[in-house]
Amino acid sequence: MAQFIDYYQTLGVDKSADDKQLKKAFRKLARKYHPDVAPDDKDAEQKFKAANEAYAVLSDPEKRKQYDKYGKDWEHAEAFEQARQQGGGFGGGGGGNPFGGQYTYSGGAEGADFSDFFRDMFGGAAGAGFGGGGFGGAGGGARAYRGRDVEAELRVGMQDVLEDNKQVLTVGDKQLRVTIPAGVEDGQTLRLRGQGSPGMGGGPAGDLYITFRVTTPPDYRREGADLYKTEEVDLYTMLLGGKITVQTPTGAVNLPIAQNTPNGKRVRLKGKGLPNYKQGGSGDLYLDLTVKLPESLTAAEREAFEKLAGR
Repeated sequence: MAQFIDYYQTLGVDKSADDKQLKKAFRKLARKYHPDVAPDDKDAEQKFKAANEAYAVLSDPEKRKQYDKYGKDWEHAEAFEQARQQGGGFGGGGGGNPFGGQYTYSGGAEGADFSDFFRDMFGGAAGAGFGGGGFGGAGGGARAYRGRDVEAELRVGMQDVLEDNKQVLTVGDKQLRVTIPAGVEDGQTLRLRGQGSPGMGGGPAGDLYITFRVTTPPDYRREGADLYKTEEVDLYTMLLGGKITVQTPTGAVNLPIAQNTPNGKRVRLKGKGLPNYKQGGSGDLYLDLTVKLPESLTAAEREAFEKLAGR
């Protein structure tokens, strides 16, 4: 029997918690256990995954409603409702129930185990197609149900999308090797057919939808495959010209600065952006050059500036 996970307890909130309280609780746990904060702590990684799973369910009104009603078997709620409707209603007496007897379920996170209810109803293991002597077995009335689609998020950094990158993603009790496409953007979704929840009664499995959350470093701004960055250049180089070293996602490059370069001038480093998603080639990196004033002046420097100012 699968172990029940109390999502409310995982986040440390009451069942009555609203969206704002859920988000606050999740952010608190994320700041503490996120892999970027504790990269080598496996226990922290598991706690972050648990918090992420709990928030993904409870922050979705429909999923939360199903979870509150069906507990750990909330993902099978749709199939149960379909079966109930096909059978004329479990718990309704008379000929409408082909299984005979009366069954009611009033479980949920703190009630009876919904898996046991399925087993009692259909004579098979819950979630395994009800293959026993009941639903889906001999005697007719068999009906296959497609498994539910599953949604997951994969958080990656900008460096992870510079080229196709493979990572192992844990979804439920499965570990899947997923290819992160080069240049994928924040919010884009990848569909993996047949990797969702298993079907029932011989039905096909659902699909897995992975939404990528791509973190862009704070000194960059991203627009598609193009990147924008503010680059400070000292006053003397802007006036007299020279070269500066600029860090790009793919490494450092030397950038020549012309004499009397105006403050705020934008220059383009062709092909130094991110890969174009599924199109080939790369975007550009745009630098906005800003003057970095000296923090302090020597007596000689101050005298030179005063002469330039005509004082």
